[in-house]
Amino acid sequence: MIISPLEKGAGPSSRSTDELAGATVLIVEDERELAEEIRLELQASGHPVQLSETVDDGLRAARSGVAVLIIDRMLQGEDGLSIIETLRAEGNATPALVISALSSVDERINGLKAGGDDYLIKPFDIRELTARVEALLRRGGDARVTRLQVGALEMDLVERAVRCDGKPIDLLPREFTLLEYFMRRPGQIVTRAMLLEDVWNFKFLAQTNVVDVQIGNLRRKLDPTGARRFIVSIRAVGFKLNADA
Repeated sequence: MIISPLEKGAGPSSRSTDELAGATVLIVEDERELAEEIRLELQASGHPVQLSETVDDGLRAARSGVAVLIIDRMLQGEDGLSIIETLRAEGNATPALVISALSSVDERINGLKAGGDDYLIKPFDIRELTARVEALLRRGGDARVTRLQVGALEMDLVERAVRCDGKPIDLLPREFTLLEYFMRRPGQIVTRAMLLEDVWNFKFLAQTNVVDVQIGNLRRKLDPTGARRFIVSIRAVGFKLNADA
């Protein structure tokens, strides 16, 4: 993936597989059984992990330098969002995934307004948490990019324009957002639940085929031959963008 930053002279914003595997993740969670389950899953994926159980310990660990934060909302009577708010006030932009049983729209908005980069509602599939953590690691400092490129696909985030094999593709707003989501995660498996939450902002797992319908529409615009060259289905799991297309 090629990403063009706003400022000239900025270094590459994508990170290599080796860098991702060695990136330390801090888990701030006082439910020890869950923290241990997350730790084992992330370590199996090659990520060093630190554990903290309180707001104060989590803040100290975060300041020491980690790649991604996983922070529970409720930590022994305190709100884990205070960790993120303090870090952001200090200029620390370490990506943060908030995990919480607080599932209302207002609570999710609070998590994002506090500086969280993603919000995952308990209970969750541990594989989805790992996928979201790795998406944050890949994204790194991509917040200021203006252009994405994955293989033959090019996206201008300022002009809201897409080209495929050099030819302009006319996308509706939702289709553009959907493609951007995939282009920020080339080669990564994306579940329907992730798309419903992150692209459609659904707060629960609704019985709907909207994801499949929109992906079908997007596929036809990207590849009218029907070859599914770009977005491929992963049986019983979800989809991924073919980074080599």
